Formats: sequence, C-alpha cells, structure tokens
Amino acid sequence: MSILAWLILGLIAGFIGSKIVNKSGEGLVLDIILGVVGAFVGGFLFSFVGATPVTGLNIYSIFVAVIGAIVVLVLYHAILGRRTP
Repeated sequence: MSILAWLILGLIAGFIGSKIVNKSGEGLVLDIILGVVGAFVGGFLFSFVGATPVTGLNIYSIFVAVIGAIVVLVLYHAILGRRTP
C-alpha cells in the first residue's frame, strides 16, 4: 500500500476507534497515528489467529484497522490515564 493509502486508512480507523472507545476524537494527527499503529496491531492480531491481515484500502482492512485501533486506544488510555475535558 502507498503512504497515502496508509494515512487514509489510519485516519478512518483512528477516528472510528476513538469514537468507540471514548466518544470523542483524539485530534486529527493523533487519530492518524493511532489508526496507522492500530492497522499494524490489527494486522498482527488477525494474522496471529490465522485470518488475513490488512490487504489494502477496503472495508475488510478498515475493520481490521479499527479493531487494532481500539486495542491501541485502550492501551493508550490505560498508560496515560484519562484526561479531564
């Protein structure tokens, strides 16, 4: 996948994951970073259990990346703690 496709996938996955985990986005840049890291984590987790990892910019890859982004966001909030709005 190209860099642009990873950024788009990361933005989508990070945004959806942050909406699921804490009902508010983390910000554009942090959503992209957490989404891209989540795509790698989701791909690793899915390949670990025998499923197909991220394959491109498609619905299945977005699903894998969102699952990974949720895992990354839960760990992120567990390590850094909750911020008060």
